[in-house]
Amino acid sequence: MRFAHTAAAATVLAALLVPTTSYAAPAASAPRDAVTLPVRDALAQLPVRTEDRTGYERTAFKHWVDADRDGCKTRAEVLKAEAVIAPEQGSNCRLSGGEWYSPYDDRYLRGPGGLDIDHLVPLAEAWDSGASTWTAKEREAYANDLGDDRALIAVSAASNRSKADQDPSTWLPPAAGYRCQYVTDWVADKTRWGLSIDTEELDALTDVLSRCPNVPVTVMLAR
Repeated sequence: MRFAHTAAAATVLAALLVPTTSYAAPAASAPRDAVTLPVRDALAQLPVRTEDRTGYERTAFKHWVDADRDGCKTRAEVLKAEAVIAPEQGSNCRLSGGEWYSPYDDRYLRGPGGLDIDHLVPLAEAWDSGASTWTAKEREAYANDLGDDRALIAVSAASNRSKADQDPSTWLPPAAGYRCQYVTDWVADKTRWGLSIDTEELDALTDVLSRCPNVPVTVMLAR
């Protein structure tokens, strides 16, 4: 069952465990290993490289898909999993009603219309950080990653569009109480997919994490 983001969860950082959701996205290869490290050690192990957006197109990451063929695409799967109050599901997995908590800006929203599904590490950032060399299937798996609760998150459309494709050197959640969780999850997601960071990103992550608990993160490696 995916982790439900609630107001309480925004301030609780000690429960970063191995996600229990099965890996529903079409994976290029099965996860090889689990790694557990204090978050600052995990950050120190990320390769530092100059980013390059040459050739990036959002269409290089196919999404949303219905990987398990249950009639619900990835967006709907995340909405159903993260709802505070479950929505009603109609034909073709059309969702209505329900309520969600957006931890980026500490808001509750009713109905799915005001929500976006955010790629924690944006698609363009992933491209810059190594995904430009991946196969199309690997990029599809990344864009629809239901195998780690940290990869995709339902948030207010306003906060997601404010973030756009920025990394933590230029954008952090407006809700200051969520920032430790956000950067910890960012490090976990980059570790899971073997992505690099640039020097500005490293400085920003180091700065925020210096004021956060050095909690252990457990990650199933996807590549």
